[in-house]
Amino acid sequence: MIHKLTPEEMNRLSLNAFHKSRKLPLTVVLDNVRSQNNIGSVFRTADAFRIEHIALCGICSTPPHREIHKTALGAEESVAWSYHENTGACVRQLKGQGYSVYAVEQVSDSIKLDTLGADNSLPGNKIAIILGNEIEGVQDEVLRLCDGSLEIPQFGTKHSLNVSCAAAIVIWEMFKQLKVKSYE
Repeated sequence: MIHKLTPEEMNRLSLNAFHKSRKLPLTVVLDNVRSQNNIGSVFRTADAFRIEHIALCGICSTPPHREIHKTALGAEESVAWSYHENTGACVRQLKGQGYSVYAVEQVSDSIKLDTLGADNSLPGNKIAIILGNEIEGVQDEVLRLCDGSLEIPQFGTKHSLNVSCAAAIVIWEMFKQLKVKSYE
């Protein structure tokens, strides 16, 4: 008989064990994301895949916030985060720390996410992905600072996804690409 697993049966990490655990070398940068629900959803996905950091930039709300908590369900306490007034300054700081930085954006020379790493071009060290505002996307000046752009292939009538959905898809793909090098 099939039954839903309890948290005990899933052997989830305690908050303390999560903080001490090895993390995926991935930082998610949110560039002027206005919805606290989207921010909370990104925290929850980041917790699920044990990413190392979320950088909240510009108009992004920061924890503690009731609306962030509503979708994060406590992940804002497990995932490390920081606030940066200026996204460009955050990207320059990450690059100075050795990160390869990719915007998640549809641009003329974007890399289709389903081809990422197929030619072993994904750098093996630290990666940062930038997700932009729900209407405007990643700021143009921030795009110019990036090492490249990633695009999620889409085949319907719409040309974009909700930022938290896009984050989940890209984080999952990065997890598949980077996990062997990280903690398995």
